[in-house]
Amino acid sequence: MSNDLKTYYENIKKPWNTLYYRIVWEQLSRIHPIINSKILDFGSGLGITADYLSKNNDVVAIEPNVVMVEMRICKNGYQQIVGDLEQLRQQQDASFDVVVCHNVLEYTKERNDIFKELYRVLKPNGVLSIVKHNHAGRIMQKVVFENNLDAAIMLLNGGKAEAAYFGEVNYYELNDIEEWMSGLDINIERVLGIRAFFALHSNNEVRYDTNWQEKMFDLEMKVSDIRDFINISFFNHVLLKKIR
Repeated sequence: MSNDLKTYYENIKKPWNTLYYRIVWEQLSRIHPIINSKILDFGSGLGITADYLSKNNDVVAIEPNVVMVEMRICKNGYQQIVGDLEQLRQQQDASFDVVVCHNVLEYTKERNDIFKELYRVLKPNGVLSIVKHNHAGRIMQKVVFENNLDAAIMLLNGGKAEAAYFGEVNYYELNDIEEWMSGLDINIERVLGIRAFFALHSNNEVRYDTNWQEKMFDLEMKVSDIRDFINISFFNHVLLKKIR
């Protein structure tokens, strides 16, 4: 296991990461109450979302990184598959009520193919949850949190960002998703923001305060559906619904 991956695993339980997952899950549940559903988690990583959703659902997780699969969290039980697009292609048509693909498409050149496969395996009226990096949000973090003005200028000039543990981030936008949707019976239902504020806070100690966590969660949820804050959030949560 690389030192970077060890650090990633250790950081998962820190409050800024637990708050991220809490927001994602709450946003998803408000759009589509998830219980007794068949769910696919494509690019499941350490299994955090797959494990959470498997409390009340039947979950299949697909992840190409063997080391991450070996380290994964699996308290509640779900089916884990080691693989990538080829394993996705082996899933049956219209077999999942919900498909999640969180922070995955930034690291692959097969985005269009993956999107079409995620659509294929989704049941009619099913929900596709995509979490994506937001370019403006990363620039905000570079300036406000890191005080790294050179990096911010580099990104504004079209330079490449690097994500800890995963390498180069190849950003894509809503218009890219709309292009992938062309000819498919699927609509974008909502676009929400994640991490408008809490990733910009330089005081790590206050983040361990449970009262602060609750207030920050409420604040993030309140602004997650407001366009001005969505535009500067670190992540965007795109929720789509298959028509038929």
